[in-house]
Amino acid sequence: MSDAELVLRSTRVITPEGTRAASVAVADGTITAVLPYDAPVPAGARLEDLGDDVLLPGLVDTHVHVNDPGRTEWEGFWTATRAAAAGGITTLVDMPLNSLPPTTTVDHLRTKQRVAADKAHVDVGFWGGALPDNVKDLRPLHEAGVFGFKAFLSPSGVDEFPHLDQEQLARSLAEIAAFDGLLIVHAEDPHHLAAAPQPAGPKYADFLASRPRDAEDTAIAHLVDQAKRLGARVHVLHLSSGDALPLIAAAKADGVRVTVETCPHYLTLTAEEVPDGASEFKCCPPIREAANQDLLWQALADGTIDCVVTDHSPSTADLKTDDFSTAWGGISGLQLSLPAVWTEARRRGHGLEDVVRWMSTRTAELAGLDARKGAIAPGRDADFAVLAPDETFTVDPAALQHRNPVTAYAGRTLYGVVRSTWLRGRRIVAGGEFTEPKGRLLTRSH
Repeated sequence: MSDAELVLRSTRVITPEGTRAASVAVADGTITAVLPYDAPVPAGARLEDLGDDVLLPGLVDTHVHVNDPGRTEWEGFWTATRAAAAGGITTLVDMPLNSLPPTTTVDHLRTKQRVAADKAHVDVGFWGGALPDNVKDLRPLHEAGVFGFKAFLSPSGVDEFPHLDQEQLARSLAEIAAFDGLLIVHAEDPHHLAAAPQPAGPKYADFLASRPRDAEDTAIAHLVDQAKRLGARVHVLHLSSGDALPLIAAAKADGVRVTVETCPHYLTLTAEEVPDGASEFKCCPPIREAANQDLLWQALADGTIDCVVTDHSPSTADLKTDDFSTAWGGISGLQLSLPAVWTEARRRGHGLEDVVRWMSTRTAELAGLDARKGAIAPGRDADFAVLAPDETFTVDPAALQHRNPVTAYAGRTLYGVVRSTWLRGRRIVAGGEFTEPKGRLLTRSH
């Protein structure tokens, strides 16, 4: 500990070995040691005594739509990364849409990196996109450092990012498997969606009926079959259907290389409580019934679902009309993901160690960042969130950092106040005050 520049001390530090009182030593932005609580502070080191607040590893959110450049009136790197930092997220991975251009070629990736370079308050990586006509671009994007490739199996909602049919999925996945890349998939079957009743107007029940569970279940079954045939790595995005869980569990048991995420809104909000016309709750796949939510929590507990990410997909307020058939589909939740999940997790008997596993450790593993991120352990980046887990606050949309004050959590009282967030040993936000952006742009080689 003699080379420490900073020591963070807490009676509750969440480490890979469990929660304990500890002193965490930091030098050059890296954790150098996790020592007993009363270990002496070396000469020249600064002590931050956190008392009984919990020291967590910074969260890693691998599903964020920053929309920058091109749709910066919806969101941008400055605002998205401030919201992330305020919520204890120290690393995010940006989706290849809804920016203009989408991240589907190396040139487009470079454009996005240039835009993000001086605006990122937290570390930022990038997913590439798999489109019907860009198979030739997948390997160059992989070599340029994207963490994997996003594909839709049904229309994405934006014309510049078309979905893959089953033949196109097979071609893209075969190419990605050839370099052992990762395909992350919005899995809803377009034929089931087309056959479902089409929504019109403000009734949430009509919108829910238009995105049936079997659309997810069928698409996931097709994806698992392709992954098994090719020996490919695939990841199911934003799972909402509890009916797909037995299929996923069986695939994992059979050795298929499939991982799965769900989102805070599926775990904390239910269809029964969505008011008609309240399109701040609209997302695809949709928020489903309470009984379905119970299945998702059970799957998190048993490991069928690997991780929890936000799918932060904001828009301007005018696109959130009271007609569910035309309103933009997306939940804005970056800043609130930790308290939202913690509030429901504690009610269901889970601990903060579980939340850290779902929202930091396993997401870092998914992105291949687990050598540096996702745990409080020697050799990892000194990325931390300091949380007061028993304090509550009521969500005021105007107080949130993302660009547009629209959120499905408005007015909800949540447990877990983020006191401060640290990036590589540097406090980047505390008490609502932010430092200048010093986040790094990450590539797969990190």
